[in-house]
Amino acid sequence: MLKWMLTLFIVLAVIGLAAPRLGRFGLGRLPGDLRVPVRGRVVYIPFATTVLLSGLLWLLGRLV
Repeated sequence: MLKWMLTLFIVLAVIGLAAPRLGRFGLGRLPGDLRVPVRGRVVYIPFATTVLLSGLLWLLGRLV
């Protein structure tokens, strides 16, 4: 259980940092992705993008 939580946290952090760059492709702006303004900064919490990318990576892993 701890490994899954750590993995999810790391994936959310990486996608959160990459969200401004992924916005060109529509990722980070899906329904379910949160943008929270905090003291003049915008914090991205990409729940839907994480699920989508996880599904795509799972599919890729099943095909290979």
